[in-house]
Order: sequence, then structure tokens, then C-alpha cells
Amino acid sequence: MKKMKLTKAIIYYSKIVVNNIVLYVASLNEGLVSIGIDQSEEDFIRSIKKDFPMHQLLYDKEENAIYINQLYEYFEGKRTEFTIPLYMVGTDFQRKVWNALLDIPYGQTITYKDLAYSIDNPKAVRAVGGANNKNRIPIIIPCHRVIGTNKKLVGYGGGLHIKEKLLNIEGIKVEGEKVVE
Repeated sequence: MKKMKLTKAIIYYSKIVVNNIVLYVASLNEGLVSIGIDQSEEDFIRSIKKDFPMHQLLYDKEENAIYINQLYEYFEGKRTEFTIPLYMVGTDFQRKVWNALLDIPYGQTITYKDLAYSIDNPKAVRAVGGANNKNRIPIIIPCHRVIGTNKKLVGYGGGLHIKEKLLNIEGIKVEGEKVVE
């Protein structure tokens, strides 16, 4: 009997800088798995290894070209919708929240309370916030579009200054960390 050699699955990662924001992008053949915002390469790799401890990581911009190109187009104001495959790693509840985030239209915001109602779980406002915090694919899964009930910018893994930049790209005006209409 011939022995089969096991090969490790590969995650390809890349670094780009756009609008003075450092982004790390990681993908599998099945889709995009992570975007790191303004973090060190070591921290980004460590976070990937938590979810994919058996995978080999390779730096390869070519393998991430489709994701990188769509991110550049978004930051240039040329893309309002992403058309790339996503590979979401999380609990059923987290994936339910992340899928609801994907339904928030470009250039619009909703509250955490609205998001909880949208998944038919109005009492899960805090849990929805926790799922947002665990979103490994920010920008594409637009957790930056979720704001507090008082229209205040709250909670963003990349920092509120990044959340404000992303909202501004989408034509949403922010003054004093509050969305104004």
C-alpha cells in the first residue's frame, strides 16, 4: 500500500498601505479569511494562527490580488459592493450577525439595537456587539457601519479614527465622534 503524504493547507497573506492605513489580508483557496487593520505583522500572524493552527502561512500578493484590488477600489471610492468569496470562522451566532452586517447598504449606518432586531434577537444587543468585535474581515463585512443608539461611534477594532475614515469614504459625515445627517 502506498503512503499518502499529508500536505498542510496554505493561507496566503499580504500587506498593503492605503490612505495611510496598514492592512494585512489573508486568504485560503476558499476565500478571504482575515483583514488586519493597523497592526504589526507578528500580531496579524498570531491572530491567524489562533483560528488556523495547522495551516502554513505564505506571504504572496499575487494570491491575494482580487482582495487587494477590491480594497483599493473601495478606498478610492470606486467600489460600493464587494464580490469576493469569504471564509468566515466563528460560532453560528457570530456568522448570523456577520451575514446581517453584509446586508447594511453602503453609505448607511444602523445601531447595535437595530442589528439585534434584524437577526430576530432584540435582547442580544451586547452579544451583537461582541460578535462585531470578533469580525475577522472588517471593511468587507462592514461592522464600521454599526453605531450607538445616540449616533456615537463606538467600538471598532482598528480604532475609532479608522471607523470614521471608512464612514467618510462612504459619504457619512462624522463630527465629534458622532454621525451627523
